[in-house]
Amino acid sequence: MEIIIAVLSLAALMCLAFIFYMFCEAHLNIVLDYNIKIKKLPKTFDGFALYFISDIHRRRISNKMLEEVKNPEMIIIGGDLTEEGVPFKRVEQNIQKLTRFQVPILFVWGNHDLYVDRERLVNLLTSYDVIILENTVFHFAREGQILNFIGVGDTSNELDCLEDALYYTKEGIRILISHNPDIIDKIKKEDHIPLVLSGHTHGGQIRIFGWGIRHKGGIWPKPFGTLIISKGYGTTSYPLRLGAPPDTLFIRLQTDA
Repeated sequence: MEIIIAVLSLAALMCLAFIFYMFCEAHLNIVLDYNIKIKKLPKTFDGFALYFISDIHRRRISNKMLEEVKNPEMIIIGGDLTEEGVPFKRVEQNIQKLTRFQVPILFVWGNHDLYVDRERLVNLLTSYDVIILENTVFHFAREGQILNFIGVGDTSNELDCLEDALYYTKEGIRILISHNPDIIDKIKKEDHIPLVLSGHTHGGQIRIFGWGIRHKGGIWPKPFGTLIISKGYGTTSYPLRLGAPPDTLFIRLQTDA
């Protein structure tokens, strides 16, 4: 009997240790550096740096992590800034932290953002001059050249309309921002979109021997160009990860003649 109790106690301790490990992994603060080549990128944008953070959910953004981000020229919030039950005060604090860089901040809607008070969230974002992209475009101009940052509505709830968003683009490079990477199924060759930034999948969140129920994060070559999927910064439901550590992305655009 004592042996059985000892074995069960050991098993319980190992289980708790494993859960603690997953909890710690879920709360890592990681900034991944990506250099992305884009064909015909104007030289004036060679080295253009942006910081992409997605799927914050319930987390508080780490100031120490942001100190690793050096001189971004744009901040992009890739959706799921919040979720149901998160205090708006925490959301505001997270936005305040991102304003430290004093550069344009873009936001696209994630599926969980739709479950909170929309009017209140919109008012909060606009009070900090965050630019909300919902099937619209933000034009970043420099020396007569333009980067078109195209943001679509949430694909999970069929609120995206890429065709409408493309209508507002100007001559120049097009970068598509979509919370859900499934938007790539709607991209046509004639859309001329060389780069897509997305999140949503949490990298699978729990991956066993590399296998997960959702697409893992990373850089993926596609017929149209490059798809980037962030594993996201936070989690929903349970603050646990395994084999899919959270990330934020520091991306430099490079000319590929």
